[in-house]
Amino acid sequence: MTTTLQAPPPKTAGAAEAPAAPRRPERTHWLLLSPGLLIITALTVVPIVVLVLSSFTDYNRRSLFTGRFELVGVGQYQRLLGNEEFWWSLLRTLGFTAALVVGSIAIGLALTVLLTRLGVALRMPVTVALICAWAMPTVASSVVWNWLFQPGYGVVNWLLTQLGIFGDMANTDWSNDAVLAYVSIWLLIVWQAVPFIALTLYAAVMQVPLERQEAARMDGASEWRVWRSVVIPALRPTLGLVTILSIIWDFNVFNQIWLVSGGGPDSATTTLGVFAFTTAFVGFQIGTGSALSVITTLILLALTALYIRRLLRAGEDL
Repeated sequence: MTTTLQAPPPKTAGAAEAPAAPRRPERTHWLLLSPGLLIITALTVVPIVVLVLSSFTDYNRRSLFTGRFELVGVGQYQRLLGNEEFWWSLLRTLGFTAALVVGSIAIGLALTVLLTRLGVALRMPVTVALICAWAMPTVASSVVWNWLFQPGYGVVNWLLTQLGIFGDMANTDWSNDAVLAYVSIWLLIVWQAVPFIALTLYAAVMQVPLERQEAARMDGASEWRVWRSVVIPALRPTLGLVTILSIIWDFNVFNQIWLVSGGGPDSATTTLGVFAFTTAFVGFQIGTGSALSVITTLILLALTALYIRRLLRAGEDL
């Protein structure tokens, strides 16, 4: 038995075609995007352009009153690269950033383990306390920190004196000693960074299948072995992203350092951010401060590129 294919009947001249779907003009999309684009341009693009342009000038205190300045090209950058204080501030920034990131990740991971061990009745108040610490503004927390470590009547000095481990520390001025200033600032920044890290890692831990952990325990693995062989590999994408974000944030820290120690004593805690601020707004060498900010921005852009690359890889793995 054979079948024959019949061609579709030809369209008659009078048959009306179905109307095409109306197309919105492209300018409608731009009109919808224009408010956000205007805000981004005004608050981000324009300041960056002004910053880059001023870094090639000798804009200083005189220019603030006269409005006159001269183009110096890459002279500001050449002077910075030959400035010993710039390299010291860069080294301090790199070293302090490394200490902050390691401390924040280690303590945050320990708190994550604690959250997985707590019951609902205890986990809720601990979570609320972490969120409150994370939400506290850096200026307010720095002021409170100065009060806690204040010589004479500071709570921390009183507690350490009562413990008797370090002797009488009632009149110890933490901000006037380089090592103690770094310890105080480190504690402050880590205290505010740990909640985000701990809660983010805890949310990631909750996505790890319990079957894998139970299978490892049935095979005789200890809790440490379960975390090292099952949980940590599953946390690796999130842990990598949190680490990159911590590097970017800690590299750019300014408020806590400036409000606690002011970059002292004797510039011992002067990082790149503090060095740029004092150069531009204390010494009024705005051109040099702009060049410092451009260099800092380029370093942060490189770190951001690493973050985006890691984000894309994590998205592919997930």
